[in-house]
This record gives sequence, C-alpha cells and structure tokens, in this order.
Amino acid sequence: MRYELYYWPGIQGRGEFVRLALEEAGADYADVTRGERGMAAMMKMMEARSGTPPFAPPFLKAEKLLIGQTANILLYLGSRHGLAPKAEAGKLWIHQLQLTVTDLVLEIHDTHHPLGPSLYYEDQRGPAKKRSEEFWKERLPKYLGYFEGILKSSSGAWLTGRRLTYADLSLFQIVEGLRYAFPKRMKAFERGIPGLVGLHDRVAARPNIKAYLASDRRFAFNEDGIFRRYKALDV
Repeated sequence: MRYELYYWPGIQGRGEFVRLALEEAGADYADVTRGERGMAAMMKMMEARSGTPPFAPPFLKAEKLLIGQTANILLYLGSRHGLAPKAEAGKLWIHQLQLTVTDLVLEIHDTHHPLGPSLYYEDQRGPAKKRSEEFWKERLPKYLGYFEGILKSSSGAWLTGRRLTYADLSLFQIVEGLRYAFPKRMKAFERGIPGLVGLHDRVAARPNIKAYLASDRRFAFNEDGIFRRYKALDV
C-alpha cells in the first residue's frame, strides 16, 4: 500500500511527526503537496461535504481510509508498522504519551504566537517574550521532566524498554526542534535531561532516520513552522 500524506508545503510542522514514522518504517508514501497540484487536492479533500473530511492537515490517505490528527495517524501507523506495542494497554500508553507531546507542541508554538496565529510575530513581541520566559521556567521542565522520568524507569533504551515506538521518534523531533529554536537556552537545559539527549542521538543514528535526515525529503527548519528562531526569545 502506498500512503498519501497531506500537509502544508515547505515546512516540517506537525506533519514531521508522521514523516518520521513513515521513514522509520520504510513505508512507501507520497508527500502530496510537493507535487504540482498537491495543494489543490488537499484543499478539495478538506472542503468535502460528505464522508470523513479532516479539519486540518496533517491527514493520511490509506486506501479507503482518510485519517486526520497527528496522534490519530500515528496510532494507526504504529499498529501496522511495529512502532507500537501489540497489546491494547501498550497501544493506549504510547497514544497517551503522543497526546502529551501534542500538548507540548502547542505550548512551543505559543512561545512565538501567544496571541494567536492570525497575527505576525512582530505584532506580539512583548507577549511572546513573557510567554517564552514562563515556558522555560515552568512548562518545559514539567513536560521533559515527565518524559525523562519515564525513560529512567524503563528497562531499555526507549520509552517502553527495548523496542522503539513512534513516541520515541516524536521526542527526537522535540529535542531537535528546540535546539533549532532556542540554541542558547537548550544548551544549558540539556544538562538536566541526559536520558532524552541519549534517546535523540539513538534515533538520529537509526539507518532509515539517518538517511532521511540527510535527504531532500527532510525540510529544513524555518520561521514558518512550529519551531522558530527569534533571538529576542533565546536569552
């Protein structure tokens, strides 16, 4: 089966969490909006008046299924590509962790757009500065401290022990993105999360991921995605 992934062109964004899972699995997929008529096809599917139209990208077409929401897509892919435990309890646990990652992604986005995405960053510099300070002082330590604790209590190199899951791939992306957006803050912060730093490095060294990161399929970080580098916020 060849999957079709629909997401905004030119950025990693929330679609990157899905791409990492597809790449790790060695799955055959098309990143549809890279094509000439990809954006038109994506908008048409979102505007459909029948069936199960997605609210927003990313969404994945898998034969007759059309699956929206990042965590929901990963729940589907995890079961089919060995990226989640087989038992129901394990599947739900990894899905729960991914939903927590989803919450964190929103908070990361809000460091530079605390008043909403309809305004430019330049229109909310003051609130963004205040939100970023609170994020690094209160919010990020809670989130990454939580995941660091789970890693320490596991019986292996990954969140669930000896087998990688899509949640591990997502945490790699979190660390990678924070390093891009907040290089100064992250350099100091990483001393308190050695487990997550090690997980990041292990994911980056996996053959399929390593090849993907070196390819043109991986979009570069930029100031249109979730992780954005603004010097005024990284002090």
